[in-house]
Amino acid sequence: VLFLFCIFQMDTTQESYLDLFPLDAIVYLTPDSENALEDIDPNKVYVLGGLVDESIHKKLTLQRAQEQSLQTARLPIREYMVKTVNTKNYHSETLAINQVFDILSTYYETRSWPAALKAGVSSGKGYVLPDAVK
Repeated sequence: VLFLFCIFQMDTTQESYLDLFPLDAIVYLTPDSENALEDIDPNKVYVLGGLVDESIHKKLTLQRAQEQSLQTARLPIREYMVKTVNTKNYHSETLAINQVFDILSTYYETRSWPAALKAGVSSGKGYVLPDAVK
């Protein structure tokens, strides 16, 4: 388990986040949440779930968070980006942990979701900022 404190200070531990923090302070980030993340609260602990194969493990992170009675949120991709036309008609909000980390750290520095999402969501995901659509 990795924990992000302020700006890039991390600690690692074998202990579960469930044992280290109060349940009401934990927000599990999952692309399947109905709740868009609006801001980063320094009093909350954000869990970045890491799954490689999105087709096999659909909604697994959401299910895990619900089983643990945790708050969930997703990055506000739908709120700030638009789907692009592509040959495979592929659109995915599932991101690698490093992309989520880049988005959160950019947002923390800039307080701008468009800037953060532009920095972390590659065009291969099928989403772009509205001003990038011509």
